[in-house]
Amino acid sequence: MCQRFSMAAELAEVQEHFQIERVMYYYKNRYNISPTQHTPVVLQQNGERILDEFRWGFVPYWGKDAINADLRNVQRNPTYRRMVNKQRCIIPCNGFYYWKNEGKKSYAVRVVMKNRAMFGVAGLYEIWRDARGEPLRTCTLVMTEANPLIGEFESRMPAILSPENMTRWLDEGTNDLDALDPILRPHSAEEMHAYAVAPLIDNDKHDTAECIREMDLERAWIKR
Repeated sequence: MCQRFSMAAELAEVQEHFQIERVMYYYKNRYNISPTQHTPVVLQQNGERILDEFRWGFVPYWGKDAINADLRNVQRNPTYRRMVNKQRCIIPCNGFYYWKNEGKKSYAVRVVMKNRAMFGVAGLYEIWRDARGEPLRTCTLVMTEANPLIGEFESRMPAILSPENMTRWLDEGTNDLDALDPILRPHSAEEMHAYAVAPLIDNDKHDTAECIREMDLERAWIKR
């Protein structure tokens, strides 16, 4: 399960990479995005790509998958299948966080692309309404099998999409999960890199560039 990630890049770079035509909120760098916090999302509406901000984590009455939607459950769950038909989005990202455990000690790890490029993760979204009828816009990451690098930390990883597959995922004319299933595959481990970071990422109040700074492993260990 992915429980922390970052999205730190200049807005102009984000717009160019994801071909954004309209920005709907005040964008800012995020170094430690945690569940229930807001995160950038890319939507396609009437042929136009939009950058907006949704809450990370569904508020489901039908299941426990809130921040991550496991592909295996997406295929079995009728509610997920409905979202795949009409409510797909892309979650912009430039690094995932995990914990490396060895005995009673552990350290925080950030997994990035070797070229430090940002990338898009397949996502689903839902708009819930509270007791007052106010909309709550939520999203989740779609998970697939882990590649060998992520497999050191978890058995599943976010489904990273190539630029071509981002276009397919957002295509409003596609509403067939079986047709989209082939693009939801583990990203190549050879293109990714993991390095130790400060344990402060475990606290969702920390959201600064210190979170992504590489740390000497001797200083990164903490006792659990």
